[in-house]
Amino acid sequence: MLLRKLFILISGVLCLCFASCITSNRVNYMQHPGGPIPSYSDTLAYTDYILQKGDRLYIRVYTIDEKTNTMLNGGMSGQYMNQIGSQQNSGSDLYTYLVDDKGEIHFPLIGALGVRGLTVREVKRELEKALQPITHTSSVEVRVVQRYFSVIGANRSGRFMLPKEKVTIFEALAMAGDISNYGDRSKVRIIRESEDGTEVKSFDIRSEEIINSEYYYVEPNDVIYIQTLNEQFFSMTSFASVLSTIATTLSFGIFVYSFIDTYLVQPFKQP
Repeated sequence: MLLRKLFILISGVLCLCFASCITSNRVNYMQHPGGPIPSYSDTLAYTDYILQKGDRLYIRVYTIDEKTNTMLNGGMSGQYMNQIGSQQNSGSDLYTYLVDDKGEIHFPLIGALGVRGLTVREVKRELEKALQPITHTSSVEVRVVQRYFSVIGANRSGRFMLPKEKVTIFEALAMAGDISNYGDRSKVRIIRESEDGTEVKSFDIRSEEIINSEYYYVEPNDVIYIQTLNEQFFSMTSFASVLSTIATTLSFGIFVYSFIDTYLVQPFKQP
């Protein structure tokens, strides 16, 4: 009788453990589509970032006249401007131009210039066109600085700087310490602000076709959200943890059975 009950107990624990095991299929990246792994159409079309209010632009003007250079570049020498410009995401606020609530920046000799809704390339052309009557010949360098993205639910959730113009979803997650074993890779979401409002994009990052999809590149101000697996409480990440759970459950079951048999069953059997 005791052996039968122990067998039923162990069988139940084994079923629970193996049903809640986290397999490689649930955590590995670059898996071929099929079964639970979705297929994504080739929609990758990287487009230049569209400027929004609150963005900061590093702008440097190059002309053949050093005095004009100094005047248009905030009184800074070319060498110092190079130093500021090399700090792609950490340029001082004193040497960048904020896109205000009206979508404008205020540039010396030009005044207000509407840039919201434009790309960096378009702002460069607009500045060169506006400066042409003043400087006759000029070249303008424009760059978005202090660009950030956020990650929620990774091993190191937080706000991170974008180190370059094009950052992939895998690079972004690597900066955040990757997704933990308990993160649901099948339901990764990107919350993205645009001129049309807030968009929420949901995708399965395990699919190898993610690299050809619209979800591959991270944009400034993106929020990447990873929810936890529903089975987190019962999940087993290794065979050792399964054995440990079985041994613990078995020991506890024997203890409970012995306690009941000794103090509740046996006294009633005595004549």
